[in-house]
Amino acid sequence: MDLKATLLSENISLPDNFFHNVQKYKEHLFKWNKIHNMTGAKDENTLNEFIYDALYPASFLPKVTSLMDIGTGAGFPGMILAFALPDTQVTLVEPLHKRASFLQFIKADLGLNNVTVVKKRVEQMEPQIFELITSRAVTDTKMLLTLSKNFRDENSKLLFYKGEKVFDEMSDVDAKFQHKVIERDNRHYLLLGENL
Repeated sequence: MDLKATLLSENISLPDNFFHNVQKYKEHLFKWNKIHNMTGAKDENTLNEFIYDALYPASFLPKVTSLMDIGTGAGFPGMILAFALPDTQVTLVEPLHKRASFLQFIKADLGLNNVTVVKKRVEQMEPQIFELITSRAVTDTKMLLTLSKNFRDENSKLLFYKGEKVFDEMSDVDAKFQHKVIERDNRHYLLLGENL
């Protein structure tokens, strides 16, 4: 996958330093991955797919000033969204020490003033309201709604990166939530909110 050409064809507005930051991120991730097994993406093409997957929602998301990513792992989708959204304060929640350390290293190396790394489980955080809450490959939708309850209000949006089981999970979701499913290949982006 030619990441740059693919992203530019999606008409996603990206800051000037986006591709520089992505390149540095990839270089560091490959180095850390040799020692710490940060992600299943072991080659450039797979990593480009992960980055594109993380970023695709920027083509349909509303502008937000605050975002929390639950269980960021090696940076998907939260760190990638932080590269693309420099005016959004992004809080990356990652309880595993090695992954949180990697995220902190990337923040420092790239001088990302819009990123905060929290090395805790989301349940241990002080309540705070975010405009957008994201999560990829952490748990089912019902549990994500429970985990996020102290961090959202009626105006917050939730974006969960899901597979094809997303439709089965919707039967457990409180009726007050409106939702949209944006499909791309095998990925289903679930956008939820009380006011969509």
